[in-house]
Amino acid sequence: HANMATIPLGFNIDSPRWDQSTFVGRLKHFLNITDPRTVLVPEEELDRAKTLVEGCRAGVVPPGSSQEQLLYAKKLYDSAFHPDSGEKMNFIGRMSFQVPGGMAITGCMLQFYRTVPAVVFWQWVNQSFNAFVNYTNRNAASPISLRQIGVAYVTATSAALATAVGLNLYTKRAPPLLARWVPFAAVAAANCVNIPMMRQQEIINGITVTDENNNELGRSRRAAVKGIVQVVLSRITMAAPGMIILPIIMERLEKFTFMQRIRVLHGPLQVLLCGGFLLFMVPAACALFPQQCSLALADLELELRDSIVAKHGDKVPYVYFNKGL
Repeated sequence: HANMATIPLGFNIDSPRWDQSTFVGRLKHFLNITDPRTVLVPEEELDRAKTLVEGCRAGVVPPGSSQEQLLYAKKLYDSAFHPDSGEKMNFIGRMSFQVPGGMAITGCMLQFYRTVPAVVFWQWVNQSFNAFVNYTNRNAASPISLRQIGVAYVTATSAALATAVGLNLYTKRAPPLLARWVPFAAVAAANCVNIPMMRQQEIINGITVTDENNNELGRSRRAAVKGIVQVVLSRITMAAPGMIILPIIMERLEKFTFMQRIRVLHGPLQVLLCGGFLLFMVPAACALFPQQCSLALADLELELRDSIVAKHGDKVPYVYFNKGL
């Protein structure tokens, strides 16, 4: 009776609290998951949250558990455990660490853009962080070897450095603001290389696609490409406002006499302002596209389309898959 008193009938811990077919619903969902405060939650509490969520899925909930407690446990579970494998993710790779980690690195990239060694160092730090995040949030059903991770990391870092150093030299004679935008160009170029390389197995072998009731229908390479393209666009969008607008703000601020007196504080100020942008942009960028991505049957590979039609006739107009983060 204690269970019935606190948990409404038909409560499903895995059903989204907000409508995932709308941008606002997805934004609320990701504001919840990417909440940087969850980074400070002790390991034991995360493990308790996992036990509670798994218990709730099995229909066994400690007497007296309220719906609020279960929803908070689910929030912690989503922030720290991989959605496919259920394994605890490494601390740095979690989406909830994107704001503190990203603001420190982005702030430093925007502050130290004038010399080639500084550009090289901070782009390398950023790509190492990105590789960690991409590996942590990969589609767990598509294993990737250490060699492939190494190749992806080196290629993306090289792309970022080539773009950053090349543009840095090119903008020596350009207006100062253009030089401040070089880090963003490098980040965008690296994302276009890093994510597809990290997830190449999905492009080669395809990813599992299902019907709307989650029944497996086969593997599709085109679905993998669509998911990866959306993730690349999300990551570039995540970085864009901070890395495009912040240089304009700093360019204006640095003309004031008081700002010229406190040069030592320019770096910390940029880091803080980056945090302000990322606090909203991380969830907003993740929410750009639905997590459960769909693809029309007509857009699938011919052999997969034929096998689905042969089994299900015209009952499956769309297939669905997890696009990853």
